[in-house]
Amino acid sequence: MKTVLMVAEKPSLAQSIAKILSRGSLSSHKGLNGACSVHEYTGTFAGQPVRFKMTSVCGHVMTLDFLGKYNKWDKVDPAELFSQAPTEKKEANPKLNMVKFLQVEGRGCDYIVLWLDCDKEGENICFEVLDAVLPVMNKAHGGEKTVFRARFSSITDTDICNAMACLGEPDHNEALSVDARQELDLRIGCAFTRFQTKYFQGKYGDLDSSLISFGPCQTPTLGFCVERHDKIQSFKPETYWVLQAKVNTDKDRSLLLDWDRVRVFDREIAQMFLNMTKLEKEAQVEATSRKEKAKQRPLALNTVEMLRVASSSLGMGPQHAMQTAERLYTQGYISYPRTETTHYPENFDLKGSLRQQANHPYWADTVKQLLAEGINRPRKGHDAGDHPPITPMKSATEAELGGDAWRLYEYITRHFIATVSHDCKYLQSTISFRIGPELFTCSGKTVLSPGFTEIMPWQSVPLEESLPTCQRGDTFPVGEVKMLEKQTNPPDYLTEAELITLMEKHGIGTDASIPVHINNICQRNYVTVESGRRLKPTNLGIVLVHGYYKIDAELVLPTIRSAVEKQLNLIAQGKADYRQVLGHTLDVFKRKFHYFVDSIAGMDELMEVSFSPLAATGKPLSRCGKCHRFMKYIQAKPSRLHCSHCDETYTLPQNGTIKLYKELRCPLDDFELVLWSSGSRGKSYPLCPYCYNHPPFRDMKKGMGCNECTHPSCQHSLSMLGIGQCVECESGVLVLDPTSGPKWKVACNKCNVVAHCFENAHRVRVSADTCSVCEAALLDVDFNKAKSPLPGDETQHMGCVFCDPVFQELVELKHAASCHPMHRGGPGRRQGRGRGRARRPPGKPNPRRPKDKMSALAAYFV
Repeated sequence: MKTVLMVAEKPSLAQSIAKILSRGSLSSHKGLNGACSVHEYTGTFAGQPVRFKMTSVCGHVMTLDFLGKYNKWDKVDPAELFSQAPTEKKEANPKLNMVKFLQVEGRGCDYIVLWLDCDKEGENICFEVLDAVLPVMNKAHGGEKTVFRARFSSITDTDICNAMACLGEPDHNEALSVDARQELDLRIGCAFTRFQTKYFQGKYGDLDSSLISFGPCQTPTLGFCVERHDKIQSFKPETYWVLQAKVNTDKDRSLLLDWDRVRVFDREIAQMFLNMTKLEKEAQVEATSRKEKAKQRPLALNTVEMLRVASSSLGMGPQHAMQTAERLYTQGYISYPRTETTHYPENFDLKGSLRQQANHPYWADTVKQLLAEGINRPRKGHDAGDHPPITPMKSATEAELGGDAWRLYEYITRHFIATVSHDCKYLQSTISFRIGPELFTCSGKTVLSPGFTEIMPWQSVPLEESLPTCQRGDTFPVGEVKMLEKQTNPPDYLTEAELITLMEKHGIGTDASIPVHINNICQRNYVTVESGRRLKPTNLGIVLVHGYYKIDAELVLPTIRSAVEKQLNLIAQGKADYRQVLGHTLDVFKRKFHYFVDSIAGMDELMEVSFSPLAATGKPLSRCGKCHRFMKYIQAKPSRLHCSHCDETYTLPQNGTIKLYKELRCPLDDFELVLWSSGSRGKSYPLCPYCYNHPPFRDMKKGMGCNECTHPSCQHSLSMLGIGQCVECESGVLVLDPTSGPKWKVACNKCNVVAHCFENAHRVRVSADTCSVCEAALLDVDFNKAKSPLPGDETQHMGCVFCDPVFQELVELKHAASCHPMHRGGPGRRQGRGRGRARRPPGKPNPRRPKDKMSALAAYFV
């Protein structure tokens, strides 16, 4: 029997599709990577009985990156990244072993059906999967077709079965357009980001951003926010005057009239008009009108409109809204949430989708009335040729979804119902009055038929006071006429919804990437999200944009990126050559990069005004090993040490606290050691600032602390404090934290495994002796006499933390992993004391296996 491998984009999607196609009769098991399941069932394919294997990836299998030294900021000139730096596809998440997993599942299969998301990114992932699977599949005979592509827009029985019945082929051109975008963004973004990050972080200490990033889409996105900020700052309010009149229609009622001239900016002229009207006792009706008007029902919902509403009305950030929509889609509640189309296809089953909502507790009455009276034909929108508009696929309740998922689902459903409802109809009445020589007007609206506003009440026509019945020539007594002084107001900061509109208008990003670009400028500390989800640029964001304008405005204006997006779309349509587009665009930006580097002084002049130099930032902390003067600790991101005398800056570990370590010095370079800590229950380790930046030994890499240093005799090094191989990761070593007493800790120097042990011991030392069973270093522990847990009156004990039964009871678990790492087995333990890589002797038990001895050390901080 032949085998068909089917691959979806996410594990939950694979399970849903498999259940539909197998009609529930399937067996499932976890794949070798632990993240993806494999669902198997039998059926027919191409007219023959086959075994189906349905599994998934977790988004992109591969990611584009530079090779070797080009990944290291200090090794190459950023200008080389445009053309000389070779790139390769690497696994996007090496821990998932996705390529190996796909090859194991694909080995010996005869056909492959790709169920990746039906957009350009999904098409690109199709070819990533094929690159992994095709070499291990059975070879086709006689030109037989073996690769198929399923196209679908929702996780419903009908859509999935139709997709399976009408399989096509993956689109290579769309995949190429994604490859081109990835390479452009990598080369351009990395070159500019590396240069300006190193340049400005080497001069200023209070930028408060770990990365001064540049992105071909990200930077124009920031540009829109700063442009609005500049308008606000340059705004000069002007005073103007308006006349306001009030007429009495009866004893208890009056009408407020608007001046037809609206406003004047000269007080004396306004006063003249006031003098001409305030003496009048009556207002004469000049004209009346009554017109029936309609407020149109909304167009079908696309991604951009969904994100706009989520931000402006639901208070959800664009990226959070997109993630929520994707979860609703994979769970089968809504159709595919990435679409530019606002027009339902001719064969779209509107009534069927509506019937699913007929018993919903919130809108059942409205839906039943629509079905009984006949739905209204939706407005004709834009057909982008991608996916149908976003619609609900099944009924759901607030209790079922909860929180933001329910709020977004509710909006999508109400919007869908509104698109097939009738327009809102209302009567607009207007009366024009003359008071002396001046004309005044009042208007009112009366709802005739609420239409779609019944289901979208926030769109309803506001209730207004009804106007009196009158005709030309009628007069009403004037209550008062007065002059009001007002001022023009500046625009407000851009809302996320307004920014999304601008990005769509100028072609910056795609419906899927727009939320990512907005999220990036927030994370980079270029803008902050204020009340009402308004985006206020930070000082850093403002200076960067002004600097780009000063050097090369095209780096921040949307025009050049919009042109690139059009070229990428031509690649996707097969109308442009991938290599030519890539080469031409990189050549343009390479020239811009060189000009930017030559002109950086222009941006630096702006930086000098807004930020403080390194020498004037931070507070004295530890002594430099070269000049023996105090270096300053700069706490703002990225935290670092700066010696103003030597004009040297030393990077430090991030996301923790730094303090002086007992005024001890490194034996290699005489720099004072500092202590990094992630908190009282987390990891901490000492480090030498110079060694951390300039590894002293060949087997050390930049960014290693004393807990990874292989110095043979330094009391702080791995050689002296290492105990044994980590219980969680293959390459880490458990190291005693000498600063943690009296609540002692043992922590891995690679991953986040931490074990708390020997509480109340006043001294713990790592012995030169090793365990005869597992070769781990023995620990010599002295306990407080009053609190010693040892039998009798003993206060001192030496033993192996892995094997000694006395120490077994003295290890405290915190944040233990749910699936115990010790139960997975694995290779023998490397000797963990920096003295080579000796393996476990033959016949000796594997210390990674025993549940009774090792489980107490598996405290894993996720």
